[in-house]
Amino acid sequence: MSLRPLRPLRALRHLRPVLGAAAGAALLLTAVTPTVTASADVLESVTVDAVGQIAPDGTVTLSGTYRCLDSSGPVFVSSTVSQDSAPLTSYGIGGARAVCDGAEHTWQNTGRPSVTTTAAGTSSPLKAGAAHVEATLMELRQQGLLPLPHFHATQQQDVLLSAV
Repeated sequence: MSLRPLRPLRALRHLRPVLGAAAGAALLLTAVTPTVTASADVLESVTVDAVGQIAPDGTVTLSGTYRCLDSSGPVFVSSTVSQDSAPLTSYGIGGARAVCDGAEHTWQNTGRPSVTTTAAGTSSPLKAGAAHVEATLMELRQQGLLPLPHFHATQQQDVLLSAV
């Protein structure tokens, strides 16, 4: 019995360039992706200050810093707050317009969650004490006819809501 080398099938010969290009693209994407992600983490960020304020009427003020490089649409710093008494409920606390020029800027959002009415009167769902805040640096980029969100950075932080 004699062994002969296998010859590639003629039908598969036309796939060689396509498979080569796909393999090259996969290697290129693998090589580029970690670099882009690592530099984006360093150059774009949002922070949340460890102490926020809550007024007697339930108005909450949160603050922090942000940094972003450039944008093609409007950019905002949004924030939400929740407390252990209702951990699955987050309340949006304002939104501040952001400037993406590579410099560090401060942000401050103020808002009052909807008050609840009880037999004892009205009360805010948030109280002074421990809370959890999430801040997001988000851009609205035009994609065709619709502006779609593009997230530059996000940060979650346990904070203390201090009564003022």
